[in-house]
Amino acid sequence: MKITRVTEQVSLKRTIDQGTSAQREIVVNILKQVQEQKDEALKRYTAQFDGVELSSLLVTEQEKKRAYELVDADMLSTIREAADNIRDYHERMVEQSWMTTKEDGTILGQKVTPLDAVGVYVPGGLAAYPSSVLMNVIPAQVAGVKRIVMVSPPGKDGALPAGVVVAASELGVKEIYKVGGAQAVGALAYGTETIQSVDKIVGPGNIFVALAKREVYGLVDIDSIAGPSEIVVLADDTAKPNEVAADLLSQAEHDKLASSILVTPSMKLAEAVKEEVERQVESLPRKEIAKPSIDNHGAIYVTGSLEEAIEAVNQLAPEHLEIMTESPLELLGSIRHAGAIFLGRYSSEPVGDYFAGPNHVLPTNGTAKFSSPLSVDSFVKKSSIISYSQQALQKNVSKIAAFARLEGLEAHARAVEERFKK
Repeated sequence: MKITRVTEQVSLKRTIDQGTSAQREIVVNILKQVQEQKDEALKRYTAQFDGVELSSLLVTEQEKKRAYELVDADMLSTIREAADNIRDYHERMVEQSWMTTKEDGTILGQKVTPLDAVGVYVPGGLAAYPSSVLMNVIPAQVAGVKRIVMVSPPGKDGALPAGVVVAASELGVKEIYKVGGAQAVGALAYGTETIQSVDKIVGPGNIFVALAKREVYGLVDIDSIAGPSEIVVLADDTAKPNEVAADLLSQAEHDKLASSILVTPSMKLAEAVKEEVERQVESLPRKEIAKPSIDNHGAIYVTGSLEEAIEAVNQLAPEHLEIMTESPLELLGSIRHAGAIFLGRYSSEPVGDYFAGPNHVLPTNGTAKFSSPLSVDSFVKKSSIISYSQQALQKNVSKIAAFARLEGLEAHARAVEERFKK
């Protein structure tokens, strides 16, 4: 990791991977084929990209039973406890419909309605992600979504990872399909003979999944265009270098494009963390992923003061932010932009990834400046309620008509005036 002194205002924001024109062309073609050929296209692309011929896309009851046999009792208990924590946290977010009345008979309000159907994409490939199942499905259930569909790419054996199937089964997800990539996004957006279309698609994936979500946005809603994972650690001299290094590597092992950054006013800590990262990465099972991530996208920024370090963090607007300082809670008010904020040495980022309860689907690539974590609100829509009485409209008809004519919309003006013509 390179140590850089931040002596002046610099742009630390990462660029978002928009994909190449060739990648977009591939995705557009896949989506077109799925729209036209439906299940046939899904099975063909699954054979081509995942190397497995499937007779059925749906995960069967027998496959679910087999998955439970492969997950030990302790792990099952942990999945259930994590699910309880996540559900408890999200239940506190539920927003109710409301109405208010005025003396003139006006009724105004807001109606909160859950989406009818949601598709959850669970990535495969380099690792299995039961936690992604919990984090995407539970807030949708809490919001009141009736139909939740899960898609995930199968392994070479034609099965999904046991932990993924068990996590979905524990939550009561009935529709679990063995299909991934851009073709899965197409199935959720357009529908096929087997997979009925949904209203919104959530969940992370590779660049082809991200591009496919971008292409179908408008026909359906999406959560976001997620980039590679990222962590920023804001630390002072009280932080322990071995712990900071371990936390930086926890993100580096996700993806060669993942970003792990330390921001600190302490050159002593910076040098110690650099040394620790270089030592710890050598013993990681996923060294072939973590080392390129650290070498190419990792960084250590040394600032002139803690205040400058905080400003650098706000520029980065990281997905995950750990504050490992003497008094982390005192700095919380100064943090304007971060997806999730972890306070103190015992709040390591994996605590939020798996167990604490807050959602781990977070804004990446600096989008925390204007975006929020996945939540119950992501799975509802809101309708405005307006009811004017005769008295209320009569009192305001001339003002409304004048506003309409100011904008050159005579029919709007006449629409309110028509009620009071003699």
